[in-house]
Amino acid sequence: MPPNTTASTGQQPGKSGRKKGRKARLFVLVLVLAVIGGVAYGAYWSISTVRASFPQTKGSITLQGLTAPVDVKRDGNGIPQIYASSDDDLFMAQGYVQAQDRFYEMDVRRHMTSGRLSEMFGKSQVDNDEFLRTLGWQRTAQKEYDTKLSDATKKYLQAYAAGVNAYLEGKDAEDISLEYAALGFSNDYKPGKWTPVDSVAWLKAMAWDLRGNMQDEIDRSLMTSRLGPKQVEDLYPRYPYDRNRVVVQQGRYDEVSGTFDGGADGTAEEGTGDGGADGTSEVPAGGTGTSADASGLQSQLAGLYDELEDLPEAVGVNGNGIGSNSWVVGGEHTITGKPLLANDPHLSASLPSVWYQMGLHCRTVSDKCRYDVSGYTFAGMPGVIIGHNQDISWGMTNSGADVTDLYLEKLTGDGYLYDGKVKPFTTYEETIKVAGGTPKKIVVRETNSGPLLSDRDDELVKVGRKATVDTAAPDRGDGYGISLRWTALEPGRTMDALFAMNKAADWDDFRAASALFEVPSQNLVYADTENHIGYTLPGKIPTRAKGHDGWVPAPGWDSRYRWTGYVEQDELPHEYDPDRGYIVTANQAVVGEDYPYTLTTDWGYGTRSQRITDLVESKLKGGGKVSTEDMRQMQMDSSSEIAKLLVPQLLKIDVGNKDVRDAQKLLEGWDYTQDADSAAAAYFNSVWRNVLKLAFGNKLPKELRVQGQCLWVEPVDTTGPVDDDRRVRECGQRDADQAQPDGGDRWFEVVRTLMADEDSEWWTTPKSGTRPGADDRDGLFKRAMIDARWELTAKLGKDIDSWSWGRLHRLFLKNQTMGTSGPGFLQYALNRGPWELGGGEATVNATGWNAAGGYGVVWVPSMRMVVNLDDFDKSKWINLSGASGHAYNAHYTDQTGKWAKGELLDWSFTKQAVDSHTDDTLVLKP
Repeated sequence: MPPNTTASTGQQPGKSGRKKGRKARLFVLVLVLAVIGGVAYGAYWSISTVRASFPQTKGSITLQGLTAPVDVKRDGNGIPQIYASSDDDLFMAQGYVQAQDRFYEMDVRRHMTSGRLSEMFGKSQVDNDEFLRTLGWQRTAQKEYDTKLSDATKKYLQAYAAGVNAYLEGKDAEDISLEYAALGFSNDYKPGKWTPVDSVAWLKAMAWDLRGNMQDEIDRSLMTSRLGPKQVEDLYPRYPYDRNRVVVQQGRYDEVSGTFDGGADGTAEEGTGDGGADGTSEVPAGGTGTSADASGLQSQLAGLYDELEDLPEAVGVNGNGIGSNSWVVGGEHTITGKPLLANDPHLSASLPSVWYQMGLHCRTVSDKCRYDVSGYTFAGMPGVIIGHNQDISWGMTNSGADVTDLYLEKLTGDGYLYDGKVKPFTTYEETIKVAGGTPKKIVVRETNSGPLLSDRDDELVKVGRKATVDTAAPDRGDGYGISLRWTALEPGRTMDALFAMNKAADWDDFRAASALFEVPSQNLVYADTENHIGYTLPGKIPTRAKGHDGWVPAPGWDSRYRWTGYVEQDELPHEYDPDRGYIVTANQAVVGEDYPYTLTTDWGYGTRSQRITDLVESKLKGGGKVSTEDMRQMQMDSSSEIAKLLVPQLLKIDVGNKDVRDAQKLLEGWDYTQDADSAAAAYFNSVWRNVLKLAFGNKLPKELRVQGQCLWVEPVDTTGPVDDDRRVRECGQRDADQAQPDGGDRWFEVVRTLMADEDSEWWTTPKSGTRPGADDRDGLFKRAMIDARWELTAKLGKDIDSWSWGRLHRLFLKNQTMGTSGPGFLQYALNRGPWELGGGEATVNATGWNAAGGYGVVWVPSMRMVVNLDDFDKSKWINLSGASGHAYNAHYTDQTGKWAKGELLDWSFTKQAVDSHTDDTLVLKP
């Protein structure tokens, strides 16, 4: 989505002035608005100005380039269904209609993907643009369009762009959206024409936010400044294969044929490996990122984190805990006799929602017009991303496959070291235009691993001269650079895949289409009207040499750390009509430990997936059948798995204090359901947050802790106990929604693993004022219950009868450019909320919150759908916000209230059903 402009909580000592300027984000410009006369506001922000950009939804409009009339039918929620007689007309109309509702959002997205935010928002975005130009999304998208995509796909992209440009034709910026009117106060920016490459580049932004374990790779390396190897391992436990089931349970890799057998007659095998990594630290000589001294590597990676933190999120926060749910139940187990498929991707809350609901219908499906598809689209891209056509349905969750690696690079004046020789950089000169300022030129350098990210910040190249490294490693000198290898920076055919999926008629078609879906790697679930279900994992997933598993940055100067290739499509996991009759994907491990390739070392830990599995199996017990309503209720399940583990132990503890005991009583008889009105959920989640803070958070390095939270700690070079007067004050450096411990299901597993070790060093915490210290598990739990009681007293009041989880756990929807740091009147105009929500972290109803930062909702089920393969008109869907991106339009947030309650809307597909729900009809004429 557009840039996240949430104001920082302050700058820590030692941070550069440039960093401080970057934290201002987009809104240096909107301060201009604050000095304009108040009377002028009243005149300028008139009702007519606000409504000027609302789309025409009735009557007719002439579009040059159409070959025949196109009907655009909108229901009571403003959701459009388009009817055309040719593919080109269909996608041209899609471009026009999406621009009607969402062009400002589309425009910001393309400026983000191309590194041109400064053209819209001025010098505050120059640093972001430098980094985005270095990543080179637009360069890669151009290569993709020029060399990889099919002629048919290019034709559709051109038609879509023509539709967008037809909408822009003759319009002033303020006629397009309210945001442009605000921009007009400070610069003369005018939107340019849309291009096909603008659509392709959006795939790179989507892939960036779903890129896998790069954040874990950084975090683990940062942890080494304060934690030893065993302690880091404690915080990254192995996947619990014995407790939480993998996605593919009946498939098997055949070493003889080199293929994965995902047929219905496959049998599961118990594995003895660990998914391709043998758990040893065998690596080629020459040193790894872990052999660098702590201060040097910490400096590099902290600087890299600062850069990544400031990049605008495209579709979601990339962090532990975020994910998605999708599952499919075969017809044998449903009341309709045909499959049911559910999906709810978990992404950052944004306004408007990242999704745009739409139907694309050929009046007659033929060689001239081949599409009859409905579902969730991205404004700015033709086709449907998730949904169904007349024959099949599909859903997606992020696989978490490790498709990125960071490389340490030994730089010289002429290039970089590789196998003992100096190789020249590949370079690009880029000019960044700045609204109201002077253009800036930069040079982007690439190694054979990828773009040199360290060129964008001096902190990335400052490394300690006292490093102790293996003797074969190159001299550190002034430091190593950092480059990024990432599959999305190689031209691919994902756009071809989307169109192929949209018109697939059966499993073979779908598998062939998914083979083109190279980036980002996604779990794809499938169902069809012929009563088949399936799963496939597509994607360009790298293979690595033994000893290099993507756990930490690798030495770029050694060819033995290069990727050795990619897993072939036939070798990737898939499953078709499994005997159990259902398939669940929720970011858990895809395959068992016998699979020969390392897909990732950082799966989700399976909390949500196992809960969904248990819910499905409970419905099937005794021959039961699943309904559409059952699927909806499962999506709203808010049971806390960590509460089931901890509450029995918490109730055994004698807390002594009457007020704390009153709060403890809330947990007696609690069913672990995190409803918005639950006082027990409020108290437990506060206890959980304080357990994490006391046991782990206060022991992490400053680079992982919340910005502005300060602790007195022992110096990092301490080898033994020190006096209090030798302790140093360290303040956290991370934004609250990205800090650790975030409380996701990795932390569930950390605590579960440590529960039996009551005297673990992790359970120790010092005394603080009148609050007791602890030297064992129950002592720390008691302290957490005390701290939680007084935290909630401060936040919710002393009377526990007034407590509720929803009062803590609130959702605010904010416009992601002008609704976060602008003048109050503009925030009021663009933002909505709050909504008090149930659900929580790693629950099926995953209204995520970051335990290190607070209780506010950070990510959400960005949409929900349940597809009925027996009768598509009985399918259900909902969006986080609404169809419109225009503030004060009736469809800006008209779905949010229903979404918050777990309700779903009717999803019409057949022409008869669409007609019966149509409120407005617009005819686009040639």
